[in-house]
Amino acid sequence: MATPHYICVPNQDMETEPKLNFNDTSVAFSYKSDSELKKANFIFTLVSNPTISRLATSAAKIGLALHLPVKGLIRGTVFGHFCGGETIQQSEKTIASLSRFHVGTILDYSVEGAKTEEGFEQTTRETLLTFEKAKGNPSVPFCVFKVTGLATMELLEKVQSKATLSETEKQDFAKLKSRVDRICAKAFEYGVPVLIDAEDSWIQGTIDELTYEMMQKYNQQKAIVFNTFQMYRADMLGNLKNAYEEAKKNKYLLGVKMVRGAYMEKEAARAEKMNYADPIHPNKAATDEGFNKGLEFCVTHLDQITLMCGSHNEFSNEYLTVLMAKHGIKNNDERVWFAQLLGMSDNISFNLAKAGYNVAKYVPYGPVEAVMPYLIRRASENTSVAGQSGRELTMIRKELARRKGR
Repeated sequence: MATPHYICVPNQDMETEPKLNFNDTSVAFSYKSDSELKKANFIFTLVSNPTISRLATSAAKIGLALHLPVKGLIRGTVFGHFCGGETIQQSEKTIASLSRFHVGTILDYSVEGAKTEEGFEQTTRETLLTFEKAKGNPSVPFCVFKVTGLATMELLEKVQSKATLSETEKQDFAKLKSRVDRICAKAFEYGVPVLIDAEDSWIQGTIDELTYEMMQKYNQQKAIVFNTFQMYRADMLGNLKNAYEEAKKNKYLLGVKMVRGAYMEKEAARAEKMNYADPIHPNKAATDEGFNKGLEFCVTHLDQITLMCGSHNEFSNEYLTVLMAKHGIKNNDERVWFAQLLGMSDNISFNLAKAGYNVAKYVPYGPVEAVMPYLIRRASENTSVAGQSGRELTMIRKELARRKGR
């Protein structure tokens, strides 16, 4: 996300801020070769232009639909920048590259749109394979999945609305619960924490219930199961505090992945269409304030909470390091993690890692055509979020100029 227009100013009695330099491009791009950096320059130049970006993504979708020979072009450009590979094995080079600079990998099977039992089972099996890679491997400290990879949106929405389920739907929901439990049980068995991604508000309640049921079962000694809190929702800070109280009452540890959010346009459009209040904060300032207050809450309750700060916002990441220093929390305390997406905000990830903080990158993988929805969202995000592609380009070009002048 872009640097906030609004800044939540740290308390005046806070200790001196840790000296982090997010502008140090020699650290930010230390894992990229000259050719990879030039490719990144090309990609962000492309997505910074809305018209060109829109035409390019449309052409890619049409080319794949018509089975034109475009996979190689996609694989060699945007896919290669934002994804680890088409399989776990192909992602190993990225895992090793990140690990050399003390940045972990979160393997994210990013295939979307499964609609059949066979598709849901395939996603479950593939997710379980990520645990085999993560078992005993400090380079892969977390695994992740989306509940919509294991069941239909329609079923999740119907459960949340408390509508009467048919016998078939009851069976389908039981299968979903079994899939989620199989994944979380594997996480518990291997001691590898699992992140359950957040989704649309009209199904998030169902996801929350499943997640907290798993936390109560598997988070007795360690935060194994993590829920994701989208802080652009006006109710989310309250939800976070309620989740903490429930965890405390039921004697389990709360795993928190905190993000700003990814479905703003969908949320607003649905709220308008169905004539209910938009659940998203009215402006970015309120979102930034909610996010940073969420960080404060988590840091002051680390006896009960393990936190992952999933943010591309420089201020929020630095603010978390300030909070840690204020509370005497070591940089490498296992209860605090930072995470960004592969191919974005390397200046944040690698400078935090160099300073000794726990950092991981989301590394999506899967067949090119199946990962296209993810890639389109990345292109859209970098085009629409104010300053995102511009900041990336400035950093990349600064590093290219530095290397040229060596």
